[in-house]
Amino acid sequence: MKIVSWDKEHIDDAIALWNKEIGKQFPLRKDLFIQNSLEDENVCFDGSSMAFDDNESVIGFIIVKKWKESLNVPMNPEVGWVQVLIVDSKHRNQGIGTKLLEKAENHLKKSGIKTLHLGRDPWHYFPGIPNDYEQVKQWFERRGYLFKGHEYDLICQYSNHILDPLPDDKAVSFSILSLEEKANFLEFLHRCFPGRWEYEAIHYFKKGGLGREFVVAKKNERIIGFCRINDEKSPFIAQNVYWSPLFEEELGGIGPLGIDQNERKNGYGLAIVKAAVHFLRQRAVKQIVIDWTGLVEFYEKLGYKSWKSYAQYTKSL
Repeated sequence: MKIVSWDKEHIDDAIALWNKEIGKQFPLRKDLFIQNSLEDENVCFDGSSMAFDDNESVIGFIIVKKWKESLNVPMNPEVGWVQVLIVDSKHRNQGIGTKLLEKAENHLKKSGIKTLHLGRDPWHYFPGIPNDYEQVKQWFERRGYLFKGHEYDLICQYSNHILDPLPDDKAVSFSILSLEEKANFLEFLHRCFPGRWEYEAIHYFKKGGLGREFVVAKKNERIIGFCRINDEKSPFIAQNVYWSPLFEEELGGIGPLGIDQNERKNGYGLAIVKAAVHFLRQRAVKQIVIDWTGLVEFYEKLGYKSWKSYAQYTKSL
């Protein structure tokens, strides 16, 4: 067995290993892997590694990240992420995972990382360890990772063809963002939600987004809230439709969403989700996922139920 720095020539082998081990729950497409694990500027290829057996077959790999972009968004440069760590089940209990993780942690620590999250990275796959894998959680706990709480993916399946109308509010209107509103929208996010959501919106437009993936709430023509929606025509594969190969029909996604703090407690949050459902259903989407949320009771009001769950873990280096 040997461990070497990440080798892009073996991405098909890495994808095959992923799908062999967890593909029934989380089927990985090559275009998603390229998007999230190769094209993301924040990947630390020197800290990411592959393990090979004596036959030169990939039997494990790890991908780690740190913030390396120069965008004017408040991302913590002392935070790193383990995007994925997978070892072939036939080769476990041989120290392979430990060696991959230790190499990654040492690299990130030397580069100034003080806090390491499992998942939750820019262009992430998971917001934590899927709760299906109890032994994986115990493995990381033995290596100093601390449990920080649960997050959930929710789902609702619509069987009827009746569209609920847009929320009727005399003070607020709900519409799909137009490209002409891009500057106002990004200013709204920078002011109200600086950080990850702003970052994702900036990349959305960089990748050719035209606005159709954002529902906005406006009061007196001023944006006071937003909700992201995704379908198969979106300019990149968004997080709430990552696992669409599990479904025969098109999968849609909702989230994130946010309301200006000065406009909260007026029911606009629930209303904008209803508007998001309306627009996705208008596009003939019957199955909708809301990813990475702890607000299960909030979304249950609209018929959403827990689909997948994750345990968040963090370690101080």
